[in-house]
Amino acid sequence: MAESAIRSSILNISIKDKNSLYMAYMPFINNGGLFIPTNRQYEIGQELFVLLKLVDETQPLPISGKVVWKTPAGSHNNQTQGIGIQFIDPDGLVARDQIETHLAGALGSDRPTYTM
Repeated sequence: MAESAIRSSILNISIKDKNSLYMAYMPFINNGGLFIPTNRQYEIGQELFVLLKLVDETQPLPISGKVVWKTPAGSHNNQTQGIGIQFIDPDGLVARDQIETHLAGALGSDRPTYTM
């Protein structure tokens, strides 16, 4: 694998507030998922490694994921361009639980998100 391909498959993501976390979280994905705004090109099924720093956590969460959603530039209703990753390992389940703890009480909301 080329060095540039390796670099492009590691993402450092920092979500600084509860509203941004709500916008990015994808609870309808099996095991949970996260929408990542990006203009980089990824393929459905591509595996990625994410270092996710949540709201007020001091240490990033390491997560393996795979691309299961793509919103291209210029999509319907001016949706934000990016990808959705599905958490695919036990560390992803830890991330899902932490995300849902941060979003307690907001998950049932009908406010729009990046994906719905």
